[in-house]
Amino acid sequence: MTTLRLPGLVDVHVHTRDPGQTHKETWASATAAALAGGVTTVLAMPNTTPAVGDVDSLDLAKAAARRGARCDYALYAGATALNASSAVRLAPRVAGLKLYLDQTFGDLRLPSLDTWWEHLAAWPATPPVVVHAEGASLAAVLLMAAWLERPIHLCHVSRADEIRLIARAKDRGLAVTCEVTPHHLLLDQSDAGHLSGRGTVRPPLGTPADRKALWAHLDVIDCFATDHAPHTAAEKMSDRPPPGFPGLETMLPLLLDQVTRGTLALDDLIARLDANPRRIFGLPAATTVVEVDPEERWVVRAAELHTACDWTPFEGREVQGRVTAVRRGSETLFEEGRVLAAAGSGADLKEGDPSR
Repeated sequence: MTTLRLPGLVDVHVHTRDPGQTHKETWASATAAALAGGVTTVLAMPNTTPAVGDVDSLDLAKAAARRGARCDYALYAGATALNASSAVRLAPRVAGLKLYLDQTFGDLRLPSLDTWWEHLAAWPATPPVVVHAEGASLAAVLLMAAWLERPIHLCHVSRADEIRLIARAKDRGLAVTCEVTPHHLLLDQSDAGHLSGRGTVRPPLGTPADRKALWAHLDVIDCFATDHAPHTAAEKMSDRPPPGFPGLETMLPLLLDQVTRGTLALDDLIARLDANPRRIFGLPAATTVVEVDPEERWVVRAAELHTACDWTPFEGREVQGRVTAVRRGSETLFEEGRVLAAAGSGADLKEGDPSR
């Protein structure tokens, strides 16, 4: 068997649902899925219950992570209508500040332009401001960031007009970075029929032309990220399905399959899942190694995955490339389908000693 060795990868956009909605996912199950997918650092979003917006809620979320995380991690703080001045105190302890400017899961959406400005003006230059913005909201927040001469990171870019606008902003020297999900690269509106209610996601799946534009602007994309957003299969098939797809365990195999197809270079994959995320978010170099069998072909089945939500939008898809082991020095964290890292063994990269 040929073995491909990669650095431990970073997913900068993960929802663990812990605390508050652990029937969907826990830190233990999410990070088990991460390790099985070659991801050894996750950055967790703040729309938990309660949302992470002050010291008490951050402490609560960090306690849940300390108990459950099997890989390294950091947490985001969430911007609210009331915490523009107080949230800055959380900056040394978090991966960044998340602004939700468009429809999302939870109650952190910020409808006021004044509130956007207040947060962008108050937050320090580092760690990054991370923004969920679509269409006109994306254009507006880019303009504000330019006026304030501050860097921003744009989440889950999904549309042709958005990626073209970001390309123009970069050409003019704006300090903007962005991420794209595997599901926006590999699925579009034509897939919605077989997904049924499970196809509900934010941002929505784009058109085939949107998907083509994302691939055509690969040089503009700084990170690949899952936006791992687990909800149970029953919830997704209900009359009001919550938005989101799980993705931690399938991202690397899906992208390695694109390497095999010649759509993506291996160096481009590594840059967007290792070097760029670590640079943008101020994370230490990887101390883990991911071993992959690049020749194994296999079929994605939810029943074989480690996420607790028990479904995947890529059910039945054949891919080439499978994670066989994850190691840190002499320690084996994952091997041949078994997660060996104990719950609570991951390190908070924004607290204490991040040298691991």
